[in-house]
Amino acid sequence: MDKKSLYIIRHAKAELPTFGKDDFDRDLLSTGIGRAELIAQKLKTQLPAADEKTLVISSTANRAMQTAKIFCGVLGYPEERIVWEPKVYEAHYLFLMKRLNDIPSSYDRILLFGHNPGVSDLVAYTTDHSVNLKTAHTACLEVEEGIDYSTLSANTAILKQVITEY
Repeated sequence: MDKKSLYIIRHAKAELPTFGKDDFDRDLLSTGIGRAELIAQKLKTQLPAADEKTLVISSTANRAMQTAKIFCGVLGYPEERIVWEPKVYEAHYLFLMKRLNDIPSSYDRILLFGHNPGVSDLVAYTTDHSVNLKTAHTACLEVEEGIDYSTLSANTAILKQVITEY
């Protein structure tokens, strides 16, 4: 079995909530776009070229979709292969865990774009390392030897690093 990797990415910096726009519809700010591009470039140096063993899953909230598209553009992952998952919006970490458990073993790399607190809690649950992912930050996890996505659970992954703009 090939070693599995998981990249948990919080959406980039978005507009502040207002009464005139649904939270779901908030767009990225120019600073968020810039940070997402920078962090995606850093991630690109660590990943092999996107191929059939890579899967991207994203919330369908505007800010998460826009972040996923920026990362995929930088990484060379075809936008039409992104799996748009409405239930990732405001999802609890256990829902995210269940979603990951449904991924076939044919994938070696998963990129998951979502929202706090779910994504930070997911990293903490799978690695036993508390993190608070800031906007566009990327937690790079390596799944322990002999563990597949279907058996991923508490403390079965190693937090290799969190990619930030610094």
